[in-house]
Amino acid sequence: MYSKIERETIIMENKKLLIDTIPFDIAPEQINESLEKNSGRLIVKGKVQEADTENQNGRKYPKDVLLREVDKYKGTFIKERRALGELDHPDTSVVELKNTSHQILDLWWDNNEVWAKIEVLSTPAGNILKELFKSNIRLGISSRGLGSVKESAGSVEVQDDFEIICWDFVSNPSTYGAFMDEKVNEGVDHSNANDDKLKEINNTIVNILKLI
Repeated sequence: MYSKIERETIIMENKKLLIDTIPFDIAPEQINESLEKNSGRLIVKGKVQEADTENQNGRKYPKDVLLREVDKYKGTFIKERRALGELDHPDTSVVELKNTSHQILDLWWDNNEVWAKIEVLSTPAGNILKELFKSNIRLGISSRGLGSVKESAGSVEVQDDFEIICWDFVSNPSTYGAFMDEKVNEGVDHSNANDDKLKEINNTIVNILKLI
């Protein structure tokens, strides 16, 4: 039997853990409506991925690769009700149950965009996520997957061996992407305005934890 670290080393021997983040934009009205219609359960909808479009790091996901992976994800993880994601950037290819905050209920395409219907869970991390949404904190949605890339004509294209692991919610939507063996906060704006936003998020989380 292999240990967790040994299993991940074997899986990632020829691949890298790829992270790409985009802003997750939802209207406050969507939150209030969901809480009212679903007896306090928070279910949100938003864009989670884009195909054939270069991100801030110049990386591109071919649509045929994402089509395959979305279909596979729907046919396994969503169908079996284990399409879980975490709050914040994990540094592993494994979804840790103790950190899960949400589950994806459905995925669909809108032209080159992948959209998702997501239920926020009543877990410790999920309760934090719910309060952040209710406080109108702007978050990012971050795809996590394993794969290799190839540079061509000034852009970096994700290759056919790419596999989606999950989508996570993260605090900084300006972090548009990184390899996990590079700095995760690459390209983040460290201006005073950004620091104030992070302090606001931190204070919200502290207040939530006092209630748990």
